[in-house]
Amino acid sequence: MRTLALALAGLALAACTTAPAADQVRPTPVVRTAAPLEPSLSVTDPHGAKVTLTRPAERIVCLNGLCDDIVLDLGLTPVGTTNPTLLPAIGHAGEVPKVPGTFGSEDVEFIAGLKPDLVIGLPGVHDPLRPAIEKFAPLWTAEPATWEQSVGYLRALGALTGRTDQAVKAEESFRGKLADAVAKTQADGRSGKKVLLMYGSVDSIGVDTTSSLKGHLLGQLFTYPFPAKGADVDTASNYSVEELLAKQPDVVFVYSLLFSPDDKTLSGQLADNPVWKQIPAVRQGRVHETHAKLWGSGRGLRSLAAVVDEALAKVPA
Repeated sequence: MRTLALALAGLALAACTTAPAADQVRPTPVVRTAAPLEPSLSVTDPHGAKVTLTRPAERIVCLNGLCDDIVLDLGLTPVGTTNPTLLPAIGHAGEVPKVPGTFGSEDVEFIAGLKPDLVIGLPGVHDPLRPAIEKFAPLWTAEPATWEQSVGYLRALGALTGRTDQAVKAEESFRGKLADAVAKTQADGRSGKKVLLMYGSVDSIGVDTTSSLKGHLLGQLFTYPFPAKGADVDTASNYSVEELLAKQPDVVFVYSLLFSPDDKTLSGQLADNPVWKQIPAVRQGRVHETHAKLWGSGRGLRSLAAVVDEALAKVPA
């Protein structure tokens, strides 16, 4: 139960961040080119945190899904990760040591043994580990609320590693993909389709709101009428089945937290619910279970590009 509670807490943090609250994301023009980037041993991240190293980072331990993604985009491989099932989904085929321990209580001794130059974790989850980790490496807690902030973290790590060309190339590739996708959904009318991304369990349905990274991203492509419900992180992302029905989503994406082969997916748990059955996406067979780590934990540009591709493939014109 503790594993489930920690997983849900992490997803709640991811689904309710510091982005301005909005009933509906307003698509913004996507600039295709990236600004020049210079190497630096001191950067300020998209949330204003300053990170300073004594030498360019090469050995990086990843405690969140953003880290794995941006490390790969820079042509590096994490020396340790808590997300080994995410790595194949974002294009890495090799083995990476898995950091043991539960989410937020990772084995610091194991991390130290990896001899990292930098450890990247999640704000509010890994901050309690800071005193122990910073005896041997800086801890940088990073959490993007928009795709632009994901770009900002990539650029910051590109500067800290000296891999500025790789960072700019990855940024421009994603910008081009997103710009093309926005133009496509606006041209074929799919921008008017109502889309929902949800997770959790039948007793506690969570929604990636317009204040979250994935909700904000999907709102660039489609209509996404799921704002955060207040500022309390424990409840802001919770929606009842009746509230979902009221929004009338045309397509639903789900990432289910499964801890054993016997666990039912969230959509499976809801299958017999009479209110759930009335939702347009359910009636039309447009509820899609997705790769939980990719859609739930992936926060870098590789993950976001994969989400864009899957959403375009499954939201009909």
